[in-house]
Amino acid sequence: MALAAARSGPEVRFEPDEKPGLPVTIGLALQYCLLTVGPIVLTVAIVVRAAGESELFLSWAACAALLVSGIATMVQARRVGHLGAGYILLMGTSGAFIAVSVTALVQGGPALLATLVAVSAVFQFALASRLSLLRRIITPTVAGTVIMLIAVTVMPLILDLIAQVPEGVAPAAGPVTAAVTLGVTMVIVLRASGAMRLWGPVIGIVAGSVVAGFFGVFSWDAVAAAPWFGLPLEGWPGFDFSFGPVFWALLPAFVFVTLVGAIETIGDAVAVQRVSWRKERATDFRGVQGAVMADGLGNLLSGLLATVPNTTYSSSVAIVEITGVAARRVGVAIGVGFCALALLPKLVAVILSVPDAIIGTYLIVLISILFVLGMRIVVADAMNYRKAAIVGVSFWVGYGFQSGGLFIDQMSPFFAEMLGNGMTSGGLTALALSAFVELAGPRRKRLVTTLDVDALPGIRVFIDNCAARAGWGGDMLQRVHLASEEALVSLMGDDGDADGPVRRLRLGVRLERGAAELEFLAAAGGGNLEDRMALAADQSVEIEAQHDFSLRLLRHLAGSVRHQKYHDTDILTVRVEAPGG
Repeated sequence: MALAAARSGPEVRFEPDEKPGLPVTIGLALQYCLLTVGPIVLTVAIVVRAAGESELFLSWAACAALLVSGIATMVQARRVGHLGAGYILLMGTSGAFIAVSVTALVQGGPALLATLVAVSAVFQFALASRLSLLRRIITPTVAGTVIMLIAVTVMPLILDLIAQVPEGVAPAAGPVTAAVTLGVTMVIVLRASGAMRLWGPVIGIVAGSVVAGFFGVFSWDAVAAAPWFGLPLEGWPGFDFSFGPVFWALLPAFVFVTLVGAIETIGDAVAVQRVSWRKERATDFRGVQGAVMADGLGNLLSGLLATVPNTTYSSSVAIVEITGVAARRVGVAIGVGFCALALLPKLVAVILSVPDAIIGTYLIVLISILFVLGMRIVVADAMNYRKAAIVGVSFWVGYGFQSGGLFIDQMSPFFAEMLGNGMTSGGLTALALSAFVELAGPRRKRLVTTLDVDALPGIRVFIDNCAARAGWGGDMLQRVHLASEEALVSLMGDDGDADGPVRRLRLGVRLERGAAELEFLAAAGGGNLEDRMALAADQSVEIEAQHDFSLRLLRHLAGSVRHQKYHDTDILTVRVEAPGG
């Protein structure tokens, strides 16, 4: 087990529970807002203008998107009840919804868009509440692949952004400002430490902006024309409650894209946990559930305010990796900043005045780091030839659709637009292949019992029956018996003998050649066993608690142990290899 090892990469300066000073908090919040407000507003503008809607509605939709992003980002950081990941996860307008949102606006107007977004958000809440049921399909392999495909999807847009130079400006303006921004940023990222690393992205953008100023790239006309304060309430369109044929025709597409966005959020929630602590921890799937719930809240608010739906911005994971700051209070400050920007159009205009080449260049750094994070998630998920095939095929299918080389010309415009997004087509391929592996694999034998020591005799009989079918030898049978006993004791934890209602346990056994996979499923309990196993491995030989002793034995007996904690369920999966296998 490698969970106790210090995490690789830059040092984490502030973990989620720690509180940086006010200057650091405000400075980083401004930096995050600077890098994110552009995509939030521009995505809304693309949708509204492509559909031919009014500038009044655009003003409302852009301000509403910033408000929703701010509220959802604060919820992600603070975790209100079951809502939120408890980490810095920026929320913003989802590019995956561009095609379906334009279609809704063209066919039914802003009121229909509002209704479709609000209704499809209910699906996301249902998905989050039952995420444990999809654990074998939406796996870290799928989530990591989707994160890698984000780079495939976004990078062409970023490169186009860098190449854009205003008319009348010297052709060298784009490459020179991009080179300065990239050079300064990478020098700081690779060599700086301490406070300098925290301000590295801002320094890179400022350096590029100074160079852009010499070329006359900046334009202050939009800043001068923007009001200081305001919220265009008259642009809110209300709802369309007619639920006509157009609504029912578009609802499946909105639900489908919502699923794709949820998979991206799952990947982001897993990734941000890996970069937010000084020592690696097992993934807390309660935080993953909370992230999807908060994503659903953002979509619901987007529907109520009639704007394009929300999603997590994967670049926030890369920024945490670069700055080493994962403090929740920074996430709250970012959310407050988004809400303030929604009410201050002139400040939004100032941020948007930063040349595209500069923003695009820094996004290259973020997306590149994000791609590597996706690779790390995939590799850490006990890589084998099946998972390697899923990742490889899904990635290149996504790339093929994104580049236009796979069947795009033979599809209807709607599906061409939808599957032309590499994250969507590649993510669906990974989902389908994972589902096939699960359905085509050996069937699990199941036993329902209680989570206490009285269940051990029944479990032994159940395993004996499985062994008789599989033809296990005596050594293998003994190893599985010991592993199941120690897993049961470990899952019971400290309060296994406490008075109170007995927790139900479902034991599933999947037989494979030379191995057995035991899955213990029970109502949620205490801390994560993977973290406790790693801690037990670092402790001295003297052990006081019985369950710590069981954890050490389990660590010795099992080829792999994975503990997934959800709000309603504990799932402990133990793989036992045949002796000498």
